[in-house]
Amino acid sequence: MKFTDGFWQTRPGVTALYAQEAYDIERMGESVRVTAPTRVIATRGDTLNRPALTVTLSSPLDGVIKVRIENHLGSAHHRGFEMPGADASEPEIRISMDEGVLTSGSLTARITAGSPWNLAFESNGEVLARSGGKSIGRMDLETDAAIAVEPVGEVGASADGRPTASRYLHSQLSLGVGELVYGLGERFGPLVKNGQSIDVWNADGGTSSEQSYKNVPFYLTNRGYGVLVNHSEHVSFEVGSETVERVQFSVPGEVLEYLVLDGPTPEDVLERYTTLTGRPAVVPAWSYGLWLSTSFTTDYDEKTVSSFIDGMIERDVPLSVFHFDCFWMREFNWTDFEWDSRVFPDPDGMLERLHGRDLRVSVWMNPYIAQRGAAFDEAVAGDYLVKKADGDIWQWDMWQSGMALIDFTNPDAVTWYQSKIRMLLEQGVDAIKTDFGERIPTDVVWHDGTDPAAMHNLYTQLYNKAVFDVLEEHRGQGEAVLFARSATAGGQQMPVHWGGDNSSSFESMAETLRGGLSLAMSGFGFWSHDIGGFEGMPETSVFKRWVAFGLLSSHSRLHGSTSYRVPWLFDDGTEEPGQSAVDVTRTFAQLKNRLMPYLLQVGSEAQLKGLPFMRPMQLVFPDDPAVAYLDRQYMIGSQLLVAPVFSASGDVQYYLPAGRWTNFFTNETVEGGNWRTETHAFDSIPLWVRDGSVIPLGARTDRPDYDYLDGLALAVYPSRDAGSRSVTVTTPEGVQATFEASWNGSDVSVEGNSDSAWTWHTVTE
Repeated sequence: MKFTDGFWQTRPGVTALYAQEAYDIERMGESVRVTAPTRVIATRGDTLNRPALTVTLSSPLDGVIKVRIENHLGSAHHRGFEMPGADASEPEIRISMDEGVLTSGSLTARITAGSPWNLAFESNGEVLARSGGKSIGRMDLETDAAIAVEPVGEVGASADGRPTASRYLHSQLSLGVGELVYGLGERFGPLVKNGQSIDVWNADGGTSSEQSYKNVPFYLTNRGYGVLVNHSEHVSFEVGSETVERVQFSVPGEVLEYLVLDGPTPEDVLERYTTLTGRPAVVPAWSYGLWLSTSFTTDYDEKTVSSFIDGMIERDVPLSVFHFDCFWMREFNWTDFEWDSRVFPDPDGMLERLHGRDLRVSVWMNPYIAQRGAAFDEAVAGDYLVKKADGDIWQWDMWQSGMALIDFTNPDAVTWYQSKIRMLLEQGVDAIKTDFGERIPTDVVWHDGTDPAAMHNLYTQLYNKAVFDVLEEHRGQGEAVLFARSATAGGQQMPVHWGGDNSSSFESMAETLRGGLSLAMSGFGFWSHDIGGFEGMPETSVFKRWVAFGLLSSHSRLHGSTSYRVPWLFDDGTEEPGQSAVDVTRTFAQLKNRLMPYLLQVGSEAQLKGLPFMRPMQLVFPDDPAVAYLDRQYMIGSQLLVAPVFSASGDVQYYLPAGRWTNFFTNETVEGGNWRTETHAFDSIPLWVRDGSVIPLGARTDRPDYDYLDGLALAVYPSRDAGSRSVTVTTPEGVQATFEASWNGSDVSVEGNSDSAWTWHTVTE
């Protein structure tokens, strides 16, 4: 949201009042409060008829400083995000009033008394970011200007339902020379956010737009700190796009609150951020395997489902989960929680038969209740639906005719909705795809009185939590799996999330990866996407290249809109050996299953440290300037590098950071610190192992959940220098064994405490 017209002027209809000085600095218990008038106070008369902003500094966690800017202290408190880490922590806070300093752990906020306004954030003697002159402001807008600056997106029954505000608070933090910004949720444009205007406002816009299903008002920079704007309502960011030397964020109303999180590394920032807002839950091993869907608007029944599963078995393609999309329920009835008896006359028996084939089952769900289904009458009778100000139930026809919306701020509505989910779980469903959650109106009244603008982004949190909690209650911790589309800050606690509606092209494949990497920089540990694209029928080359990428993501799903995604539909019998879509799917599904001892351990780091499964290069190699803008490759954990191929020809260009790397497939060893240009067949992809790695490989390729210790093989990639690496292998049942590999030149040894049969071998000498 831009308020200025160049450096000197404001836009028409905008009146800007900036904090001009730190007039008074007080200690208030464990916080520091600053009175910041909007003009320099030279005489007593200058205090008259003059707004003053109140800036309060505090700390919820070591290395984190909270800044709260208020215009009128009596205004209603805004609804921020839950911060479970703040409740459990007792940060070490040091306050020096002589200097106007608050220190929390490694991070210091230093306020300079007097004019001009100057608030600096320092770590280890270095200034990370600064809030300087004209960086804190109250913006008053005339009506026409207020309408002009509001976000575009589905927020009400029509565009006229969009909220507008006449007052905003904004803050700016310095953007240093060479400083780059990452994060802000799942965004499909450039990974580096510099130069972008970003509205944090959940919307159902697909992957090829600037809108996002998962908006997170958190960013981190390559200078080793992060910023969370603690507002669930619309937050507007200008990342070097209004004042080009600053990041600006603004919110409507009288309060603006943000938190600065110290590093010093990007991984440290994410560890602090997820400590504060919550870590991803552990996901079960079976969920890492291949998921197959009915697709969306295709025709299917139990016979269709069985034919797909039979086809995968006949072709030796390992399958872990079968997903039933929307039409498991009758059209016009979504969501009534009832199987369509016309096509699934025996759902209990069908689910039992699928479990008999050692498959898990996922079903589609959303938070909307169409008026034709029986559930609508129950929801009306129980007063579980969101209402308009006049008391009528809010409805529209955008998704299903007469669609209403569950009010998850009503505990009784949550209990009712969970009872429906529980019924499905007791029937045999294993996982729930929680679709939608973005089209949340603002022209409504919520049961608990929450401001509708604040609830728009926050709704997805309540929705997903209601489902996740009952999944965890029914299946137990470590066995609950969502497949969620929408999210906001803290949503990472309830995995897994997928990337929304992409199209079937190489361009969309690339934008999909950018979205996943951006989400990873926003604290989310697990992420998936529709292999081959959702919209349209992919060309065979697109499908096969996407399969390799998809099966080297944390979670892997074959799903489309109007066409099926079973791999044999993409073969015509003329392919070279090993190059058919079936062959490629088999190759990478089996590879993923064999890698599971490593992959499950990488996944555990999301819960233990807040680190994502798929890691942007900038996260793992923060000191290498060559990786700063890379968005077509990533790391799985810290040891495996993946560079998806975005071309039919197989041509791919990617960067290997400094050090020795070994090709996983060929054992070729090369020196990094350079770019590589290669051509790959469909059954190949650049997959490289870092020097000094130990990769545990399982003995089975037919499934992702098995005893990894039985027949385990440790592939040791010793570095030139003497060293060692410890690796822990955890089976799906929780049995652990630790192995220690040591090397000194050509002398390599491995010791382990496993009673099961295991081997090791040296890959490079």
